[in-house]
Amino acid sequence: MVRPGTIAAVLTSLAAGMATSQAPEFAQQYRQRLEGARQELTRVVGEFDEDASRNDLDRQRALALQETSQEAFIRDRAQSMRRVIARAEHLDQQAARLAELPRVLRPVAVITDPDGTVFAGTMRDFEPAVPLTSHGLIWTAVGLLLGFGFFRLITLPFRRRRTKPAEARQ
Repeated sequence: MVRPGTIAAVLTSLAAGMATSQAPEFAQQYRQRLEGARQELTRVVGEFDEDASRNDLDRQRALALQETSQEAFIRDRAQSMRRVIARAEHLDQQAARLAELPRVLRPVAVITDPDGTVFAGTMRDFEPAVPLTSHGLIWTAVGLLLGFGFFRLITLPFRRRRTKPAEARQ
């Protein structure tokens, strides 16, 4: 007889296993989205640097010039550009870190230092590597039951038979 605690432990373990088995796929989808964001921000920062260079300025001087402008809009753009540059640098660092890590450790890196926007987008659009639908779970349960039954059947000849204890002599 299987105890209810054992059933609960097996079900909890299966659920946890299904969830964590998706971590590498989540990390891969995060990495793809990160690379797209990184490329776009690199393009934006590059265009800013080109504009500055065309006007005989480096990046820092161009930002300083914007920050001292009489126009509030231009000052605000300097702050926006500083945030874009900082985020682009952070994404570059994270992409390099993910590329250096073995695949098995990438989910840890994603969880410990995610880019909030990239992480939220990945969560929103995440598609599991193995679809975990109700239909899939039903077929998984059928497979588990068949596998368990097959295992019990092939191990039947190797099981010890229970002997009845000798009745107490009077």
